[in-house]
Amino acid sequence: MNQHLVIPLLCLSSILASLQAAEPKALMDDLVSPIMTDADPGPGLRVRQVAPEYRGTEVYHALYLPVNWKPNNEYPVIIEYTGNKSPLHGSTGEVKDANLGYGMSGGRDFIWVSMPYIEIGHQKNALTWWGDRQATLDYCKINLPRICKQFGGNPDNVFLCGFSRGAIGASYIGLADDEIAKLWKGIFTHDHFDGQRDWKYPECDRKSALTRLARLKGRPVLVCGKEADYIKEHLDLARFTFLDVPTEKIFNIPEGKVIHSHTDLWMHRDSEYRKKARAWLTGLLEEKVNR
Repeated sequence: MNQHLVIPLLCLSSILASLQAAEPKALMDDLVSPIMTDADPGPGLRVRQVAPEYRGTEVYHALYLPVNWKPNNEYPVIIEYTGNKSPLHGSTGEVKDANLGYGMSGGRDFIWVSMPYIEIGHQKNALTWWGDRQATLDYCKINLPRICKQFGGNPDNVFLCGFSRGAIGASYIGLADDEIAKLWKGIFTHDHFDGQRDWKYPECDRKSALTRLARLKGRPVLVCGKEADYIKEHLDLARFTFLDVPTEKIFNIPEGKVIHSHTDLWMHRDSEYRKKARAWLTGLLEEKVNR
């Protein structure tokens, strides 16, 4: 435990954070994503971080260090983009409420970072769609290497994931240019995919999506859920794996926080689909890929 957690005057957020640092219970039916606090980073904690370039604003990302994290060790990294704010689906659009990456890692072995979309004006995170796309790109390009250097992230084992808006964003943001595309060893998405539909944003169409996907240069992509059918006609662009995830069979909807089948919480429940997704990820850790 970090020294700041044992000094006499403890802030409430640090107390809450220390309670969350316990080992995830393997016997629990469902994982529960840690609540984000303003504590200092530490094993098993999910904390708010404000980049130096955005001090004085409400822009932030959420950093999670695995329960087995130790200084001077190297860890694979999962970068996540969230879905849109959508009360119908139980999605807040908030960085602090991302779930997919935590479900994939189970809270161990991986550093997990929920990256923001930067709103136009650069004062807060965008809860729907892309905000200032270039600012969002630049934020990731600057902060991912910074986080890896500070907390022991292995730049050769960085994976990008996203749900819904984030599933589209894994390509629309994550493959927007050659510089950011080179960061990823692999990508996994759930429900939606760049290019399946034409949206009202610049270059958010199928032709542009295919150009972006070509930047993968054959690297692995796990496509989970719905709305990615057209990709099966372009299997030369990446090493695609498809996983149909019937959330309506995994949950008795509505069930707890799961109020709609369009959800990122399916990875929090033990199932054959989660096992397959995790096997895909861990199988890539020792593999070398061309970028």
